[in-house]
Amino acid sequence: MIPKYRFARWAAVASALSSRWGQSIPFAIFAGIVVFGLVPASQIGAQSAQTAPAPSPSFEVTSIKPNRAGDMRFGIMMRPGRFTTSGITTRFLIAYAYKVKDFQVSGGPSWINSDRYDIDAKEDDSMVAELDKLPPEERGDQIRLMVRSLLADRFKLSLSHTTKELPVYALVVAKNGPKLHEAKPDETYPDAPKGPDGRVHSGMGMMRFGGGQLTGQGVPMENLVHMLSQQLGRDVLDQTGLKGKYDFTLQWTPDQSQGAMMQGPGGGTPGPDSPPPPDPNGPSIFTAIQEQLGLKLESTKGPVEILVIDHVEKPSEN
Repeated sequence: MIPKYRFARWAAVASALSSRWGQSIPFAIFAGIVVFGLVPASQIGAQSAQTAPAPSPSFEVTSIKPNRAGDMRFGIMMRPGRFTTSGITTRFLIAYAYKVKDFQVSGGPSWINSDRYDIDAKEDDSMVAELDKLPPEERGDQIRLMVRSLLADRFKLSLSHTTKELPVYALVVAKNGPKLHEAKPDETYPDAPKGPDGRVHSGMGMMRFGGGQLTGQGVPMENLVHMLSQQLGRDVLDQTGLKGKYDFTLQWTPDQSQGAMMQGPGGGTPGPDSPPPPDPNGPSIFTAIQEQLGLKLESTKGPVEILVIDHVEKPSEN
């Protein structure tokens, strides 16, 4: 089984899975894997105005139960034929299904941020066979469409889309050039996530984050951009032109006024796998990015897609 990746403490995010099926997403969240190839939600399953939309794929059987564990850990896992979550909020699930960041989800009652759910969804055998034929990117998009169907059926979710001109950040290469170490294509990391066969494969990357520290091993820039977007509460546009996969470590002192995803869990005692507390006299995330990665965040404006929750209900338990 693929290990669960943890948000708000330490998270391992598989960024390029070379195995046939196994993926774990965070958020994307990453997470996800997070995570995370960032495509506007409107592009997933987009239909021509001249053609009738095809029926959305859906899971065969879905179980949803409230999670009352009382800790801050949550995650999303995909295995052959199954989609499971642990301690996930409705807002995060919407952001995952529509391939946006959580700050792009607007409206809705307060419980979508606080009530957490464990979901176990099973695909029918024919769907498993069809998904198995697809490349990883397309397979992930199909899973997201199935999660959309789940949200519409069990959460009675309805959304409207709008675009706003909002402040964003452009990530660019700083004056003296990048300080990232380019990962080798065949490099295998001892603490990287494992495939379905239980082995670590070359080409598999990971990210760990929490408490003002972010470590990437063999990950593309889109993963870094996604995590920075979550931390800063703004869209971050990749304008570095860097196309490879990289190893890096970023350490900074979190700003409590900014996003909480990488500041560590709120309350409670840190566990043994938690990162050390950040240096209160350390650099801001902006300074750290420039000094440690040789990159720079520039403030600008750009169109940002916003999902507006028109209606949502708590799911019945089964």
